[in-house]
Amino acid sequence: MATRRLIELNHIIEDGMVTYKGLPAPVICDYWSREASRANYAAGTEFQIGRIDMVANTGTYLDTPFHRYADGADLSELPLERVSALPGLVVRTAKTAIDAGVFAGIDVRGKAVLVNTGWDRHWRTDTYFSDHPFLTADAAEALRDGGAALVGIDSHNIDDVSGNTRPVHSILLAAGIPIVEHMTGLAQLPETGFTFHAAPPRIKGMGTFPVRAHAVVGG
Repeated sequence: MATRRLIELNHIIEDGMVTYKGLPAPVICDYWSREASRANYAAGTEFQIGRIDMVANTGTYLDTPFHRYADGADLSELPLERVSALPGLVVRTAKTAIDAGVFAGIDVRGKAVLVNTGWDRHWRTDTYFSDHPFLTADAAEALRDGGAALVGIDSHNIDDVSGNTRPVHSILLAAGIPIVEHMTGLAQLPETGFTFHAAPPRIKGMGTFPVRAHAVVGG
């Protein structure tokens, strides 16, 4: 019997880290410290309640249609089958502009298509924010037309951010296809033969949120 492995595909969220230049870093602290709690409990009993102040686009996060479209499904409305227990597929490429040709002949229907560029090696460096790999509009159209269930990438953005258009977000999210950005660890995965999970909390009126993206291989 194959050994079942769980593989983390997410970045750890830490106080002060920057995910996207221009967006504030998270502030993580105690709301109620262990020391303060001791006055309310018997000797030897203490608790901590944490507090975090952050924008939703922090760490490894998932975009829902509401992120791009006012009438799109938000986090509370996203079907669970779109983000959990999906058959996974890894597509590896060294291209910067990842076009439709990269996905030619690949069956993406119903799958979480995870694009492994290796850009996560630059995480938390200045290099991470510039000249990063991205999908082109025709790649997004190919994934949409091929029936992909979800698309992820281990890069700074799934779109080219050198201009002010975001065709990949527009195309995929209009089709109800969630996007996971800032992934990591995709090199650990086989090309197929795993399930992918990236379920966010069910929050009304929000379009993005960090996820503990991970894969289950074997078993």
